[in-house]
Amino acid sequence: MARRTNVDAEQFWLAKSEPDVYSISDLRRDGSTLWDGVRNYQARNFLRSMQVGDQILFHHSNGDPSGVVGTATVVGLAQPDSTQFDPRSEGFDGASKREDPRWCAVKVRFKSRFVVPVTLQMMRADRALSGMRILQRGNRLSVTPVTAAEFARVVELGGS
Repeated sequence: MARRTNVDAEQFWLAKSEPDVYSISDLRRDGSTLWDGVRNYQARNFLRSMQVGDQILFHHSNGDPSGVVGTATVVGLAQPDSTQFDPRSEGFDGASKREDPRWCAVKVRFKSRFVVPVTLQMMRADRALSGMRILQRGNRLSVTPVTAAEFARVVELGGS
């Protein structure tokens, strides 16, 4: 497992998952998992940029309520996402080749679960979070960068 060097700054991310597919409770139970199934090139490139030790805001999309429900930590660098090669998987990509995989996954570990979910409505109402990509019109990416200040503010609002 590669570790970042002293010159590399810790990065912060927001990653979305539908709670009926994989929830913060699932991650807590499992301890760690591969964050797979990402099928957008920009989001994939963000996964490739992740380093061991980076912090993640875990967002339940299409939840009740929808919002950030906890945190995770990157514990494994990007590797080929095996679901792209499985014809039974929703993530199957028949054009992706094992010798040149298109999609990747990173290993993440559970860190915390929030006392209260930080909903999109709460984030929109907080001036400190006005620049978050998740709040920008048309942004449907499942993985996006956040600033250290945004990360800290969301954690504070969640009461973790």
